[in-house]
Amino acid sequence: MSYDVTALRARIPALDEGTAYFDGPGGTQTPREIGQAIADALTAPLSNRGSGSTSQRNAEQHVEDFRAACGDLLGTDPRGIVHGRSSTTLTYDLARTLAQGWREGDEVVVTSLDHDSNIRPWVTAAERAGATVRWWELDPATGELPLDRLTAVVSDRTRLVAMTGASNLLGTLPDVAAAVAVAHDAGALLHVDAVHLAAHRLIDREALGVDTLVCSPYKFLGPHCGVLAADPALLDTLHPDKLVPSTDAVPERFELGTLPYELLAGVTATVDLLADLADLADLADLAPGDALGRRDRLAASWAAVHDHESWLHRLLEQGLAELPGVRVLSRAAQRTPTSYLVVDGVPGEEVSRRLLEHGVLAPAGHFYAYEAWRRLGLEPDVGVRVGLAPYTSEDDVDRLLSALGTVAR
Repeated sequence: MSYDVTALRARIPALDEGTAYFDGPGGTQTPREIGQAIADALTAPLSNRGSGSTSQRNAEQHVEDFRAACGDLLGTDPRGIVHGRSSTTLTYDLARTLAQGWREGDEVVVTSLDHDSNIRPWVTAAERAGATVRWWELDPATGELPLDRLTAVVSDRTRLVAMTGASNLLGTLPDVAAAVAVAHDAGALLHVDAVHLAAHRLIDREALGVDTLVCSPYKFLGPHCGVLAADPALLDTLHPDKLVPSTDAVPERFELGTLPYELLAGVTATVDLLADLADLADLADLAPGDALGRRDRLAASWAAVHDHESWLHRLLEQGLAELPGVRVLSRAAQRTPTSYLVVDGVPGEEVSRRLLEHGVLAPAGHFYAYEAWRRLGLEPDVGVRVGLAPYTSEDDVDRLLSALGTVAR
């Protein structure tokens, strides 16, 4: 697939400022169409959901469109799509609800590679239920999650395995499908924090066999909110705390209060924009008049974006390898286009500050991947995270390398 990064950049007003943004893993810049979709939804007739008035029908349509769009994006039944304020909030809500069925002697497995939002909710819920927490430990030398370390801590008492789909700190891509097999063989559920994964790969929840996952649209050009994707049959067995008059239907029983319809419209617009990033004119096998569905167009777009980001990431890492005093701590064999690095003798916060003087935004920190950061031996120092996004250009990479060279000297 052909991919026009210049065309995408022209649709993102924030890039007009001239900053080279490498903070994509923390949140991307937003195309104007997404902001317009939010504004249009908010200023059109809008009421609580129903069928009597235009305003009620608009609200109902925004909800239906949101679930369908996220279903296409995540490869899952739209009936299992739940909106939340954030992925962290959704994970806490899910952990509290699942823990209603946990008892003393049950076990929950978390990883030391994860963002704390996929650790602390499960640890807290397990402790309150009297369940035991087991750790699936990363290998600090590679930044990977060896599968044998999972099999060593899973047992017939395991109720859930919580893992990252991609490390927001190092970019590591663990083998989710293999972990699903281990968890399910033990009779356990498997939950995936797909916040960083969904920004770089097209997910197929049903094909992977993942029971539940969360992601955040603002990591892939959309608005600030969270999405839970789950097997609707599983959701039907769960009973979260809710108001007595509110519906008990799935997935609505998991959504407290009135939904932010304008954000739902923004997410739908985001998925539609992503689906049209690739130039489909070169699909020679398409018969005249044939049209690809949104899921197929998303697959083509993500393939094109992946090729673009992979090419830039190779250029970046080749350049980093030539800079004296710069060490890249991201070493996993399979990774997103994300690099965590340190400059010898220069604190991470200073590196970030000096890069910004050159118009390059690459933040320093542990980015809430606190357990991984500790196991890498970085405490109390921090490194700088460099993450590529669909709008990153070759010029951005050149500017980053040039600025880092100045800092490293």
